[in-house]
Amino acid sequence: MWLQSVHTFCAWLQDTGFSTSIRESAWLFPIIETTHVIALAASVGIIVIVDLRLIGLGLIRDPASTVSDQLLPWALGGFVTMFVTGILLFCSMPMKCYDSVFFRIKMVLLIFAGLNALIFQVTIYRSMNTWETATVPPFRARLAGGLSLMLWAAIIAAGRMMAYKF
Repeated sequence: MWLQSVHTFCAWLQDTGFSTSIRESAWLFPIIETTHVIALAASVGIIVIVDLRLIGLGLIRDPASTVSDQLLPWALGGFVTMFVTGILLFCSMPMKCYDSVFFRIKMVLLIFAGLNALIFQVTIYRSMNTWETATVPPFRARLAGGLSLMLWAAIIAAGRMMAYKF
């Protein structure tokens, strides 16, 4: 029943003027898609730098909080842009997304990446001042950083597979 409701919504959205205008525009869809990819590169690129610091493989001379505090606002800006453009891309082809196993995988992975970031923020980040200058961060910080790297690599792979299968 739940999947039928999602299917009905996607079919309705597919037939709206909004969806059609994005999908059939010579300029709008490419601009949205290009913005999505640039925001992805910016956001995930910054997240990779922070994650490498968390696992002790990058910027180890800098306190983890300095790296995080300086870079994460930029990553968040990129993520918000990526999120908005992703919704617009979904709106342009909701039935193709609904039928794509890679879209579903990507959405589940995005939820896991969000949970990983949330758990990091409410637990590990709060104690960062006790370990932020350590060359080898604590296991939980390394785990959060490693999971983030793996999840974002998988999200990007699923997104690319979507494009090849549309």
